[in-house]
Amino acid sequence: MSDVMDPVNQTSTSFNRRAFVGISAGAAAVAGTIAQALAQGADLGKPHPPIVSESDPAITVEHVTLTRPDVAMDAYAAYPKRITATTPGVVVIQHIWGVDATIRDTVRRYAKEGFIAIAPDLFVRSNPPSGDGLTDFTVFRPAAGALKDDVVHGDTLAAHDWIRAKAAQSKIGITGFCMGGGIVLKQVIGYTDYAAASMFYGDVRPGAKRDDPTTPETFAYTGKITTPLMGSFGARDTGIKADDVRAMFATLKGPHDVRVYDEAGHAFFDDTRSSYVASAASDAWTRTLGWFHKYLS
Repeated sequence: MSDVMDPVNQTSTSFNRRAFVGISAGAAAVAGTIAQALAQGADLGKPHPPIVSESDPAITVEHVTLTRPDVAMDAYAAYPKRITATTPGVVVIQHIWGVDATIRDTVRRYAKEGFIAIAPDLFVRSNPPSGDGLTDFTVFRPAAGALKDDVVHGDTLAAHDWIRAKAAQSKIGITGFCMGGGIVLKQVIGYTDYAAASMFYGDVRPGAKRDDPTTPETFAYTGKITTPLMGSFGARDTGIKADDVRAMFATLKGPHDVRVYDEAGHAFFDDTRSSYVASAASDAWTRTLGWFHKYLS
């Protein structure tokens, strides 16, 4: 994975204010305390207390070790206090900052909403620093660049199988952000391990440069995707182009849903950093929950 994008400086300064106001008002009205917290956003966009605490009485938090052929892989997991054989699961794929405060809180949010969730540490082989509170993504460039697609696929399946060991009949989905969004896409190209997927502002040109000319072959890989796929992107994202996103999703034959938020840029869901956009984050969270409830229940 050599094409590592700066998650901080990938947002255009111009946006459609009219669209921002309309979506913000709609997102603030959605049901659910997590979506409401994301929509309010007054204390977000910087390091903050978690939306779902590790001590929340409705969930169990677990630090997990996944066995891989070459390494013992750390993972962060959470699930409802009461689970059954059919409790649905979600594998959460990290962004460039690793399994940081945002990702850990997202895992707990899924647990609070009734899912078994786990985020494997894909950087375990490189051992970069914790991403909590960091603003310089370049310290993670070597770890991200060292990721190999076949190894990452096995890593995500180890997390998938951990969920299945908790709930033998669980339907399992996958979601991820930025770098992790691109990884999510790769997990459903020619694979059927997951019952549904939701990618956030991930690369839609796997194996190609983002500035390469668009040809009939650019999105030919979508013919290998049968997993229901949702996408959430920002129109102001200068790294993941909105035209590419729309063109890619338009070629999908299986169930799919995509939204490109006019008011948002890259990393709009990262509520611990300045890229956060409350209206888009709340709406994307609500849509993703609906997507997973539809295909994992």
